[in-house]
Amino acid sequence: MATFDFFYDLASPYSYLASTQLRGLEERTGVKAHLVPITLGGLRKSTGHQMPPALQLKYMSQDTARWSKEYGVPMQIPQAFPTSSIRALRACVAAERVGKQHQAMDALFRAYWAQGEDLADAAVLERALASAGLESKAILAQTEQQEIKDELRKNTDLALGRGVFGVPMFFVGERSFWGNDRIEFVERELKAQRR
Repeated sequence: MATFDFFYDLASPYSYLASTQLRGLEERTGVKAHLVPITLGGLRKSTGHQMPPALQLKYMSQDTARWSKEYGVPMQIPQAFPTSSIRALRACVAAERVGKQHQAMDALFRAYWAQGEDLADAAVLERALASAGLESKAILAQTEQQEIKDELRKNTDLALGRGVFGVPMFFVGERSFWGNDRIEFVERELKAQRR
């Protein structure tokens, strides 16, 4: 089946918003999302970008509220923002090994951005993964395996190599689209390539 790449970090509000639209995008185009979790912190460190200043964070809070209303999805800025999403991202990598990354990603995004729970808390991760029907204890145990840690690093290195500078970023072939507000363009490109 044809695929497009979706680079994301669970700590990114715009990645969350974009993720809520993936299934519809797949259904309308017949193209499946290839999910690529990365560490936005690692990406920023490599490119020299810093966290947005307070004024930008205030705007982001208002803007994400508009988008969540537009999409009809729950959204809040969690009290623990920013937070470490490393273990949660590793859980997504581990879930991919059993073909369940989409479920893990959705559950963890929902826990953080819809319910306001802290992704740095192992109990939150365990509950969220279990709610998606995953063997949460087994997945969390795998997050400490070097192989899983290395795979997440490789994903971030892949992102840097492909020119990713922020998330969410979509790739249709080698054409990139950055941001939640580019889904319409992604859809057009996917449909054009299917003709």
